[in-house]
Amino acid sequence: MTRALVLDCDGVLADTERDGHLVAFNRAFAELGHTIEWSATEYAALLRVGGGKERLKAYLAEHPEVDLARGGDLDEAVRAAHLRKSEIYVELVEQGALPGRPGVRRLVHEALDAGWQVAVASTSAQRSVEAVLRSVVGEEDYARVAGVFAGDVVPAKKPAPDIYLLAIDRLGRSPEEVVVVEDSAAGATAASRAGLRHLVTVSTFTTEDEFPDASLVVDHLGEPDLPATVLAGPDVLSDKLVDVAALEALLR
Repeated sequence: MTRALVLDCDGVLADTERDGHLVAFNRAFAELGHTIEWSATEYAALLRVGGGKERLKAYLAEHPEVDLARGGDLDEAVRAAHLRKSEIYVELVEQGALPGRPGVRRLVHEALDAGWQVAVASTSAQRSVEAVLRSVVGEEDYARVAGVFAGDVVPAKKPAPDIYLLAIDRLGRSPEEVVVVEDSAAGATAASRAGLRHLVTVSTFTTEDEFPDASLVVDHLGEPDLPATVLAGPDVLSDKLVDVAALEALLR
């Protein structure tokens, strides 16, 4: 086994930011009696901050009029809100509200069958990432995945390279043997700082992001009846699909 495919979760496996995290945050705020309701525009700006708890803290720093803690401990109030948000998010996943993005299930299956290690590296909560991965790729391929690296397992979140450095260390791979799939500028920067080749599948909130170090940028990974479009980089796609041959080409 000489290759590894490492995927981000949010925006790569599914369009989770728009259909999952934003919905779950707002439902959690309402349930807990907080006067916060993020619009899609607000949330798009907050996505520059990696990690849900960190995102909420950044919002509160900009809005001192919002008393999330109600006179108590702010860190505890943030943890409580994020915990309930994560529970709601998993419920949405289990209800089938977050379908996989085109080509993800296909590519993961092909890579596993070709002998590649497949892993996920994300700054989202571990339980949330595992739920999305299981839903998108199915139980059989989920059991074959080499690792899910998520949440607070590293000191700094994306765009810091920590999560990717941890992933390749745990997988026992050198940077030259790894391809990362990302969807955001922060994630792509993290992969680049870890010395990893990466391809980008732009998602709802990242169409205007810039990816100067990406080996390839596509609109999605492609299905036989839904061809992928190359937005930047060499056209290494076979039959308009990002497949294992395309990944190998990016490693040459």
